[in-house]
Amino acid sequence: MTRIVLSIQDRKAHRADAHHLDPVVMIGGDGLTPAVTKEVDNALKSHGLIKVRVLGDDREARLGYYDALADELGAAQINSIGKLLVLWRPKVDKVKAVDEDRMAGPKDVKILKYASRGGQKPEVKILRVLGNQRLTRGGTVKRAKVKQKSLKKSSQG
Repeated sequence: MTRIVLSIQDRKAHRADAHHLDPVVMIGGDGLTPAVTKEVDNALKSHGLIKVRVLGDDREARLGYYDALADELGAAQINSIGKLLVLWRPKVDKVKAVDEDRMAGPKDVKILKYASRGGQKPEVKILRVLGNQRLTRGGTVKRAKVKQKSLKKSSQG
């Protein structure tokens, strides 16, 4: 992959967004291993904008890691200050499989019923509430009403 080249204004905006971030990945004494590259790739997929800390003292090696990560992963170099490298890659939107016929699942809800006398334990009752039901304040279960369809809209379309 080739690295992303950003305008100065875009880099400034991403640098400001990255200011409060903590480093997500650390490159240790072994250098840029495939495992480290994979972790940086996963972090870029989930976060988009990340900081990487390099623990070595060699400046040339740090800049080499920075260039190698940007080239391999198709990321943009935002900033490098000392031992921190900031990389950005646009996040890919996840496609969620939506089943329109699916309803909300059942939930088990605990209801406490307090006794009229103060010294007794409250009675614990567990109710199963289905997706089309709701629990009222009094502890009763109500079903959802069926939405009425407009005759006017159904005749038009």
